[in-house]
Amino acid sequence: MISDAVGLELISKIVGYKITKGDFSNVTPNLPQRVAIIGEANTGNQAGLITDGVEITTAQQAGEMYGFGSPIYHVMRILRPNSGSGIGGIPTIVYAQETAAGSTAKILEVTPTGVATGNGTHTVIISGRKVLDGVSYDFTVNEGDTTDDITAKISDAVNNVLGSPVIATETGYETILTSKWTGLTANDINVTIDTNDDDLGITYAVVQTSAGAGVPSVQGALDQFENDWVTLVVNTYGAVPTIMASLEAFNGIPNPNNPTGRYSGIIMKPFIALTGSTLEDPSVITDSRKNDVTIAICPAPLSNGFQFEAAANACILEARTAQDTPHIDIVGQQYPDMPAPKTIGAMAKYVNRDAFVKKGCSTVELIDGVYQMADFVTTYHPTGEVPPQFRYVRNLILDFNVRFGYYLLEQINVVDHVIATNEQQVSATKVIKPKQWKQIVDNYAKDLGRRALIVDVAFMQDSIIVGLSTTNPDRLETFFRYKRSGIARIASTTAEAGFNFG
Repeated sequence: MISDAVGLELISKIVGYKITKGDFSNVTPNLPQRVAIIGEANTGNQAGLITDGVEITTAQQAGEMYGFGSPIYHVMRILRPNSGSGIGGIPTIVYAQETAAGSTAKILEVTPTGVATGNGTHTVIISGRKVLDGVSYDFTVNEGDTTDDITAKISDAVNNVLGSPVIATETGYETILTSKWTGLTANDINVTIDTNDDDLGITYAVVQTSAGAGVPSVQGALDQFENDWVTLVVNTYGAVPTIMASLEAFNGIPNPNNPTGRYSGIIMKPFIALTGSTLEDPSVITDSRKNDVTIAICPAPLSNGFQFEAAANACILEARTAQDTPHIDIVGQQYPDMPAPKTIGAMAKYVNRDAFVKKGCSTVELIDGVYQMADFVTTYHPTGEVPPQFRYVRNLILDFNVRFGYYLLEQINVVDHVIATNEQQVSATKVIKPKQWKQIVDNYAKDLGRRALIVDVAFMQDSIIVGLSTTNPDRLETFFRYKRSGIARIASTTAEAGFNFG
């Protein structure tokens, strides 16, 4: 039947018309990206804290729900900055964790000493930042100011920055800076005072009096993923062993014989867990995780910024690239908002970066004072597997896209359809023959080739096998192989020169 706007059982004069949803695109859509943020809320936001996943669209909203200055807020201010750029329309779902029992805040005491000999401006630097959201930590020192004057000014400068990770109180002798949340991640907070090359007779001492401690469980957040395909997880806890183990166990591995977790055949909705690190050599984290494909270290070596800020920076790069151009890698792209040091130490040398990648660790370079992604990899590097199949994040995103496009074709052409034999003459609707499905997958191979997700289209086409199960008449089985496209990560040229003789 060409049109079913009017049912075949009707015979009286009538004109019928209906509109249906169609997809006339020439290519299969890319896998839509979906970002999950797992992290802690401020102490002041623990009462009535919503731990169910909530889609957040602005940093302001994150601050109101989870606390300005919280890890969640700092991630969101990078993903969705006030400038309006960032991650764009990609959904960001926040899964907040309640404070771990017995957790503590980080506390620092800033003690200024002396009497100001002139006028000038000094600056509090908190976790590598002199300015946050356009508001500076500057404070004015006036001639004759004493300790109690300056402690009050430091407190005002800090508390004037809404998104500051600490809250300041002053005693007259010192300014006490307390992290706005409790937990191990608060230990990333560091504070110095920049006198801007003129101390004006004032010296400053910064002393830690309490360390942040405590790590909550993230299992409740992960369980909420259910049937949603979360593609990227921003892990605000960094390389905490219990957190990484939970992420890896839940996500599973793409083992050819026994895939587990989100890689299992009846789920197949895995994710990449973006995990920041400010270590000079983050491969100490990754080298022991040889068979896992979940964690991707987002390095910011020797930065004074937060580790979760590094993860947020990498998330912007990866989410937008995977959403728009999944055949591309983020190599060569720069972190948009990460405090950077003057040197990145060991990672500055190519021979070290090469060694780090072989140990399952991502790498960056420092170009004009900005971190630039050099290699973005998971921890996967099994002994004896050359090259490791699931090393590069880009290759996993490519695999996810192949699966997503195939899934869409299955939903349209196979699921809940009647299976007919290849030779059978059929005029009914919702019927699929093995040879028809094979032709659809054959055309899908061409589509993947056009989108540069695979190479050697003929190889995939020749590998396609479709058939009816010999034991279950309701089971249609398909097999195919494909070759991922590669990225020109290394350019090697040899030029031979000689003299011109007469």
